[in-house]
Amino acid sequence: MIQIENLAFSYGSSPVLRNIGMKLEEGRIYGLLGENGVGKTTLLTLLCGLKKPQQGSIVVDDHIPYDREPSLLSMQYYLPDEVAPVHLKASDWARTNGAFWPRFDYEKFITIMGEFENDPSKMMTTMSAGQLKKTYIAFSIATNAKYLYMDEPTNALDIPGKAQFRSAILKHTSEDSTIVISTHQVRDLENIIDPIIILDRQEVLVNASLEAIADKLYFDYGNILNENSLYTEQLPGGFIQVYPNVTGIQSKVSIEALFNAVHKHKDIIKALLNN
Repeated sequence: MIQIENLAFSYGSSPVLRNIGMKLEEGRIYGLLGENGVGKTTLLTLLCGLKKPQQGSIVVDDHIPYDREPSLLSMQYYLPDEVAPVHLKASDWARTNGAFWPRFDYEKFITIMGEFENDPSKMMTTMSAGQLKKTYIAFSIATNAKYLYMDEPTNALDIPGKAQFRSAILKHTSEDSTIVISTHQVRDLENIIDPIIILDRQEVLVNASLEAIADKLYFDYGNILNENSLYTEQLPGGFIQVYPNVTGIQSKVSIEALFNAVHKHKDIIKALLNN
């Protein structure tokens, strides 16, 4: 389990995160959302120990990530947005680097590469951006890390690749894993992320499961405008609207509509979901 308390981090005189507190549980795939510059990548690098909190604390299974203890490093994997080509065949690179993760499964790597329609015998320096990203994704999942942090993993993937990514996450990650995926591409991940974390400037606006969100907000896909709508977007043949759920009937959550509603009415939705 990951416990974050009163976390703060700044770049010089510019605060990025302030008084961040949350608990991240096992067996969940968290979607980390937010506008540019709100600290999503910073939070991921703090979680994996590449940066040190300036205030507050992060504790992962009784370990402090910044201490960089091998016992924790062997249980986690951080996939950055931009990945580097290496002058090796993907299969050789994976076999060599997999030795750092005790639960690395080379056969799983090869299986996922096949599902990605990616050739593991190909030199990584000759791969396209999408092929290279798929190689790193396949490796990250094959580490079988208990804690998997992924920053914009669907960037550079084509439409089939995004579907393959969703399938790989659901099919090949273990039930006790804690996965945190930062993304701007909400629609790419809408069917796999739950709970949802939405960061604002220096604070957490939302940290809730889809069920909890559906308890408090109603997502209406009809053609009659509701006067209490917090967010409305016209669609072919009607609207999608978000408004307070006063009936107790749950609806299918649109994460993109949720994000836009939060952007327009931060205080209202934060109060609704934290009540």
